[in-house]
Amino acid sequence: MNYHILGLFPEMLDHYFSQSLLGKAREKELIAFTYHQLRDWAVNKHHAVDDKPYGGGAGMVFLPEVVCRSVRDLKEKHSIERVVLTSPSGKLLTPAKAKELSSLKSVLFLCGRYEGVDQRAIDLVVDEEISIGDYIISGGELATAVIIDAVTRYIPGVVGKDQSVRLESHEDVLLEHPHYTRPEVFENMSVPDVLMSGHHQKIADWQKEMSIARTKERRPDLYEKYLDQRADAPTRRLKEK
Repeated sequence: MNYHILGLFPEMLDHYFSQSLLGKAREKELIAFTYHQLRDWAVNKHHAVDDKPYGGGAGMVFLPEVVCRSVRDLKEKHSIERVVLTSPSGKLLTPAKAKELSSLKSVLFLCGRYEGVDQRAIDLVVDEEISIGDYIISGGELATAVIIDAVTRYIPGVVGKDQSVRLESHEDVLLEHPHYTRPEVFENMSVPDVLMSGHHQKIADWQKEMSIARTKERRPDLYEKYLDQRADAPTRRLKEK
């Protein structure tokens, strides 16, 4: 996977991308990063890439000419398959979306900043907008890092055991069950007996039960999805037959 990152501060992410799992994937040449400075496509001597919004309001908006020129140029030079704008107005990042993006060979991330990007540029050169949550951060560079981290985990050869990806929180709607390691007793708190039993089925049942309980308590929205999936399962099985 070739990740292309376009914005005002794209190289701020390079240190993070050189560490841990992403760093190892980079060393194996499973992924690669190219950073592009948006100001390189500025159209005036001051290298301006933004201007005040029509209709008033605080903040600045990325100029459509700069965005369109940069994206079109990069698509032509690097055979970009998908252009993603990081935006709080985008669709929420999900495991399904991360898995979908991981199947591509090259993605260009346009890092939003300020009040955003002129809508005409979005309509002309952006394939989709993705949000990492219902909150605002200073710029799309951090959002891009989160998306890339999530996507990279699905690329074959990046995570040692594919099962570890499949069992993570949100992968099957439910949150993950609690985890424990040594020592067996810590500050008078013991590891649940079932995990010490060696009985694989009982352990699996306990983990499932804890996942359901944790999801119901912490993410009632996901719990409702889980109930809907269970209700829909018989129908899906009949269709498959």
